[in-house]
Amino acid sequence: MKKNKWSLLIMVSAFLIILVACGTSEEDSASGEGEDNANDEASYDLEDSYTVVSDNSFVPFEFVEDGELTGFDIELIKAIADEAGFEIEGGEIQTTNFDGIIPGLQTQQFDIAIAGISITEERKQVIDYSEPYYESGLKIGVSADNEDINSIEDLEGKTVATRMGSTSADFLEENLEDATINQFEQLDQVYLAVENGSADAVMYDAPNVDYYISTTGDGLKSVGDLYQAENYGIAIAKGNEDLVAAINDALATLKENGTYDEIYNKWFGSAE
Repeated sequence: MKKNKWSLLIMVSAFLIILVACGTSEEDSASGEGEDNANDEASYDLEDSYTVVSDNSFVPFEFVEDGELTGFDIELIKAIADEAGFEIEGGEIQTTNFDGIIPGLQTQQFDIAIAGISITEERKQVIDYSEPYYESGLKIGVSADNEDINSIEDLEGKTVATRMGSTSADFLEENLEDATINQFEQLDQVYLAVENGSADAVMYDAPNVDYYISTTGDGLKSVGDLYQAENYGIAIAKGNEDLVAAINDALATLKENGTYDEIYNKWFGSAE
């Protein structure tokens, strides 16, 4: 009888040891899988540095002040690079005319571009975008004493200044049948055309029109509605899926931790 008891006790003990071992193995396996999944979600195959390009005359998004490139976009992309963990090639953001940005991304001259670039289906065919980071639209500006122009319809038969390669140029060409559309490479030329009387109006991105009028263009005013609401996105050369994902994650983090709001409030005031 004692022998049977000892045999039973040994069998139970062995069974308990097997259960504990299996449980530990399953827990370790589950824990390992969880860590791998977590790492996979946050890990991207990125280069150490990327070539970043912008414009230098789109106030207040990017412009030169005291010899330095500054503005909302400039501060934002630097914060995104820090958060995502990559360097800006050469430590400096390159600049080019706005109409050269998309071709530069297509030819791999640049990796990333931020310059108030509107997200459009046409551009999506040749470049990739981040998630939207700014909501904008188009606005009309005229001389302060102009009472004839109050809407897009009033631009028929008039001369309108805008920027070369912009969505405002496309919008004007699509919506006006009898207007002269003068396109300029530099934004200061666009506003100067209205100020010197060679153009009747300017049409361009609303934040820039508003900023110019409030800080520089004392002789100008904005009129009409906000046309063609559009979002700005960070443009990325095709074939960089991990970079797009890393930038989107970094942008989301900056919005969550308040960094985005700090940069926004500095250049535009509180959104409240």
